[in-house]
Amino acid sequence: MILIQTACNLGGRAAPSAEIPTNIPEIATAAATPTAQPLHQRVSLESAPITESGKGPDYELKAQIPLLEGSDDPRVEGFNQAASQVVQREIDSFKQMLADMSVVPIVAGSSFDMQYSLLSSPGNILSIKFDAYQYADGAAHPFSYSVTLNYDLEAGQEISLGQLFLPDTDYLPAIATYCQAELGKRDIGFDMFSDGANPTPENYRNWNITPDGLLITFDPYQVAAYAAGPQIVLIPYATLKDMIDPQGPLGNQWVP
Repeated sequence: MILIQTACNLGGRAAPSAEIPTNIPEIATAAATPTAQPLHQRVSLESAPITESGKGPDYELKAQIPLLEGSDDPRVEGFNQAASQVVQREIDSFKQMLADMSVVPIVAGSSFDMQYSLLSSPGNILSIKFDAYQYADGAAHPFSYSVTLNYDLEAGQEISLGQLFLPDTDYLPAIATYCQAELGKRDIGFDMFSDGANPTPENYRNWNITPDGLLITFDPYQVAAYAAGPQIVLIPYATLKDMIDPQGPLGNQWVP
């Protein structure tokens, strides 16, 4: 079973028109000062809620930003900056959509809701899955999509998929082969959407490190019809053991 730890809200709902903090400093390039206590034990993951509404066009907006508290270490600030940028980018995209809409409501206005879950085990690795839900006023139905953020707190940097594996290994085809086989077993009409699981970086952009394996998320329409919803595939680490870099971010997740 996948362990999902959802962060708690900070003080309930934020005041209307609250903005994502913009005064987060750039990530320092100098090495952090060693301490006796690991950094991840000195911080806690909290939620900064955002609510906003507007007229002409009408809309309602909600979001949660994961932020680390308890230390001003530049690596902590780096995570907070990265998480804030993820949420801000999606809010900006939603508002750009609003700019092209009629100021007269068609139904009940548009909406945006973005929440997150922490999927990784306690430790240096922070693997965040953001789930966004949008409705464009007048559309037949809402739509959803996911965004992921994987961050190595000890190193103070985001993790790319390739960093999990040994150099010069064909990890993407291996991941795709497993996902294609798993999706093919489901009653979702995968054969009509199989291109969405081809071994390309874009198709496998949404991934998370969990205690039980590498979690791949496919958005609606990517590998199945909208009615089937998003599809997730959990790949056990044992399946990828020959390619996992023991010195990489998965070193503590999979021990041969």
